[in-house]
Amino acid sequence: MLKKLKLKFVVINMAIVTAMLCVIFGLVYRFTQLNLEAESISMMQDIAASPFQLVIPGENRDELRLPYFILEVDSRGELAAAGGYYDLSDVDFLQRLADTSLASGKHTGTLPSYNLRFCTVSTPVSHRIVFADMSSELATLDSLMRTCILIGAISFLAFLFISLLLARWAVRPVDQAWRQQRQFVADASHELKTPLTVIMTNAELLRSEEYDAAAKSQFSASILTMSRQMRGLVERLLELARVDNGQVSTARSLCDLSDLTTQAILPFDAVFFEKGLTLTSQIQPDLFVHGSASHLEEVVEILLDNAQKYSAPGGETVVRLRQHHHGHCLLTVSNPGAPLSRQQLQDIFKRFYRTDQARSRDGSFGLGLSIAQAIVTEHRGKIWAESADGINTFCVQLPLVLYREKPPAPLSA
Repeated sequence: MLKKLKLKFVVINMAIVTAMLCVIFGLVYRFTQLNLEAESISMMQDIAASPFQLVIPGENRDELRLPYFILEVDSRGELAAAGGYYDLSDVDFLQRLADTSLASGKHTGTLPSYNLRFCTVSTPVSHRIVFADMSSELATLDSLMRTCILIGAISFLAFLFISLLLARWAVRPVDQAWRQQRQFVADASHELKTPLTVIMTNAELLRSEEYDAAAKSQFSASILTMSRQMRGLVERLLELARVDNGQVSTARSLCDLSDLTTQAILPFDAVFFEKGLTLTSQIQPDLFVHGSASHLEEVVEILLDNAQKYSAPGGETVVRLRQHHHGHCLLTVSNPGAPLSRQQLQDIFKRFYRTDQARSRDGSFGLGLSIAQAIVTEHRGKIWAESADGINTFCVQLPLVLYREKPPAPLSA
């Protein structure tokens, strides 16, 4: 698919380039042709106005002087006089040229078989016909055509090379997205395979008559547990899909991030207490951001849930929120735990990534931090992880909406 996409990109690009080159060189050729023709006709008209006054070619450098000759034909169509830079001894030939020019009925025209251009000026008693040699004009146009073809071929090859490089550069994000999609499907299939296998195995055992009621009750409990785990995974996948589709931006408003963070911390006090962990917070008041309150609260909940899962026994998790430099606020969640390597700090936000693969058994699917990253990105913020001195810290930076004082609360209906 990617090869076809690259080929399509190159073909379309080169078709556009070829059309542009043809138009550009065609216009250059046509304008040059019209300019040479106009100069030649202007010269012939000047000569017709002052007939039989020979001017040495190149004598006046400001005017075009091509090899020419002039014929004067009387009212009966017979040759009356001739003059110019050519041998004009062949009267029959000159008469044929005059007859051909007058028979055309045009004031100006060409005689391709003789490489001549003519210009006819009529007077009450005669016709003056000026003939100019077109050999140099045609040679100039032929040279221009060869030059255009050469430049066009070189330009085509240069643009082809550039198009190949651009195609590789343009398809790179598609290639990366394709790889991520295949990895996502593979990881999701792997996550669903285990609970499905457990459910199918326990369902088959339930149909067997070899087990008593207590065993069958245990089988039913296993099916229910695995079903809930699958539902949790599907809900996480749907949430991630909604965030990827940009549905975060559909409900933006002014949010008090300080109050929102405080409210998000309260339900986790009991969770941390039951696990023998400590949860403390340092929240700077009246920090406002523009965004979706529910999704921003979900980010705080994801970071706290991650902290209580991976915190060292008896460790203290600290939540800090403060104003940061350049009109931003910084939210950090720190907890003691196993140090994260530099590679893990980069991979930890990938979908289905877990530093401890055994965590999938307790409902951890490795999607929470991916969802948090997508939400923060939608809010024009940044999220990253740090690890130092046995403390792992997750940081979220968001743009602030600055107020000198807290805005009034909306009136209730």
